[in-house]
Amino acid sequence: MRVAPTALLAAIGLGLAAPASAADTQQLAQIAKEAYVYGYSLITTEVTRVQMTNVTEVDNEHAPMGQFINVRRYPPAEYRGVSAPNADTLYSVAWADLSEPQVFSQPDMGKRYYLMPMYSLWMGIFHSPGARTDSGAATHYLLTGPGWKGEVPEGMLHIESPSRKMLILGRTYADGSEQDYQAVNALQAQLKLTPLSAWGKPYEPKTPVVDPNPGFSMTAKPQEVILGMSTETYFNKLAALMCEEAPPAAEDGPILARMAKLGIEPCKRFAMDKLDPALQKALANLPAEALKEIGANQHSLGSKVDGWTYTKGLGVYGTHYMKRAVVAAFGWPANVEQDAVYPYTTVDSEGQTLNGANRYSLTFAKGQTPPVNGFWSITMYQVDKGWWFVPNALNKFTVSPRDDLQYNADGSLTLYFQHESPGKDKEANWLPAPKGDFLPMLRMYWPKAGTPSILDGSWSPPQVMRVD
Repeated sequence: MRVAPTALLAAIGLGLAAPASAADTQQLAQIAKEAYVYGYSLITTEVTRVQMTNVTEVDNEHAPMGQFINVRRYPPAEYRGVSAPNADTLYSVAWADLSEPQVFSQPDMGKRYYLMPMYSLWMGIFHSPGARTDSGAATHYLLTGPGWKGEVPEGMLHIESPSRKMLILGRTYADGSEQDYQAVNALQAQLKLTPLSAWGKPYEPKTPVVDPNPGFSMTAKPQEVILGMSTETYFNKLAALMCEEAPPAAEDGPILARMAKLGIEPCKRFAMDKLDPALQKALANLPAEALKEIGANQHSLGSKVDGWTYTKGLGVYGTHYMKRAVVAAFGWPANVEQDAVYPYTTVDSEGQTLNGANRYSLTFAKGQTPPVNGFWSITMYQVDKGWWFVPNALNKFTVSPRDDLQYNADGSLTLYFQHESPGKDKEANWLPAPKGDFLPMLRMYWPKAGTPSILDGSWSPPQVMRVD
């Protein structure tokens, strides 16, 4: 549920308060830090949206509002764009402006695994179409913004976004063969956004006008862009976005009440010069201080079991503002755990760092391979100022059941993580490692909910063992 900012603030009944003591200054400075954390996901998503859509035509990383970016192949070994790329699903990405309702059309996906989560500007998932939740049949979704009142055309599924602009971040499984790429590309080409007023008529998106001065870099990472904003610029952008683009949720009332003590309110200009001089001084370095605190919480999100780290409880955040900020800064956006969980490890069973100078194995006992309704894979990453694919003669970046894995006589499954081939008879189960430090990531798509399950802790990945 969303509430109108003006009504919410009227109920709060708070205005600007000037600090009367050092204690007051400290308290208000802490509120400012909370406000910064609260808004970080919204600012991150908006900066990302502008960087991706402030263009006139579609390419592999950009598209105007209302048009899909379809990634048609997996990244090559030398790719250095986004850290921890995947070679399981091809992306389809579109931003929608719901000032006018939009119809999102998805083709019949058959039995193929797919996921089309919908994110608000706050970075939360408000609907997650996909193999888990839907039949895969062709569907037309009517996407509307907050408070829309109108008639839903027959045959459409109505989805209301909490914000006026939103993101669809689709993923469709492909096995990496040229034949399957072409099959997925044909599905991607049928993903469409159509304004409701143009529904049922011939429609071609108009070439948009590019903003030559959006106020920040179009190429710098969003985290760097935000860090470069002054405290006043940041809070004014937050107040402006909360006005109509992304109304706060009803449960945000308590933090909005605290923010109002500083003059940070939806639809209103935040003026640093109206604050007490001591408070102005205390807030001068707020961006760096707040980002440092967000970074300090990065590792608190993950659970560690037998050397594997993974995070659950993402995608829907409620009032967990720090968790939401950490994901915005280091893993934007995220899936709900029911759709995907990604455990990874950097150590072997002895706690030693994984390194390609050694040989390792990982064995799933009989009947204990990753319990999923979708599929699973393990991706190998070299650790070098990011997590990147490992160049190798087989051009193999993942190991999964699509590799025609060879099981042991007792029904168990052994995988091999090493730089050199373990032998032709074992190459199906081999995940080539770099010469240096590496990190295997297990991707579990649509993990099973019943025991055994990674969701309730009744299943966890086995340890990586060093082979002497």
